[in-house]
Amino acid sequence: MTGADDQEVKLTCRHVWKVYGPAADRFFTSGKGDVADAAGLIESISESGHIGAACDVTFDVHFGEIFVIMGLSGSGKSTIVRCLSRLVEPTAGEVILDGEDLLRVSRDKLIDIRRHKMGMVFQNFGLLPHLSVVENVAFPLQIQGVTKEKRLARAMEMIDLVGLGGRETSYPRQLSGGQQQRVGIARSLAVEPELWFLDEPFSALDPLIRRQMQDEFLRLQQLLHKTIVFITHDFLEALRLADRIAIMKDGRIVQIGTPAEVVMQPADDYVSEFTQDVPRVKVITAGDIATSADLHPATDDVVDEHATLEEIMPRFAAGSDVVAVKSGEGAIVGSITAQMVLSALADSHAAGDAA
Repeated sequence: MTGADDQEVKLTCRHVWKVYGPAADRFFTSGKGDVADAAGLIESISESGHIGAACDVTFDVHFGEIFVIMGLSGSGKSTIVRCLSRLVEPTAGEVILDGEDLLRVSRDKLIDIRRHKMGMVFQNFGLLPHLSVVENVAFPLQIQGVTKEKRLARAMEMIDLVGLGGRETSYPRQLSGGQQQRVGIARSLAVEPELWFLDEPFSALDPLIRRQMQDEFLRLQQLLHKTIVFITHDFLEALRLADRIAIMKDGRIVQIGTPAEVVMQPADDYVSEFTQDVPRVKVITAGDIATSADLHPATDDVVDEHATLEEIMPRFAAGSDVVAVKSGEGAIVGSITAQMVLSALADSHAAGDAA
């Protein structure tokens, strides 16, 4: 996972509030949103008839990680991702991209940042029906003023990348829902964004196509290593995709952690409800439980640190006593035994019962 505290930060959301109602900025004297009593302010906002859609939201997104924000409908997850891109103007706070506060830049500078640094994909594909696939994908580059030859060449690269080679002359009406979403992804990647926002991009798809699109998304991330903020209400989707998860409720962040941390150490009953039906063997990874005490285990059986216990357990059933664990760079970072796997599962169930 890429969520370690020492990872370099690409994007910071700091004390961001979005309050709907007349003269909402009167609640914030400094405009930065860093208030001494956030709970008291939330109560005052509610009592005044205003709506706090995002309340004192703070987190960092590290370079190259998939940061998933999730919660039930109305939790504020879509509001906050729109605040990050200023599609919705925050009432207070700071959104810092590469050291620059996006809430303080000029309109022209913001437009330039959106065109060159950000990619966005939403549940509504938003394809232009009168344009072909290649024209849809090339459209953001046309807005940038890129020459026709260069933008069409770039568009074709992205079409091939998402597996739509041969459909470049088709129109949206001639494509399935999954194919249309691939066009939307290709279009957002055409500008080579440094930061990628995806707001429930797969929720309108049927389960089989959704699973395929998740596979495609993970494949693209392995190739491109984008910094990604991904919104979903589906916890299983979050577990599958996330390096780290932020869970929201009533406009606030209630927990941030790796999938294993959220499942094994839920912050409160609300988080427990999300995780209670999740099979722990699908969440806990080799890296979560490996010990570094023995970096030279006597075994040729090696697994990736991201391998789940579900993937590892058959190795012990086949007779392995110990399994070495390697990092993404191929270095051995520790080892695990069958007893460690059983202990991890027992501990996670005990934590779930206690919660």
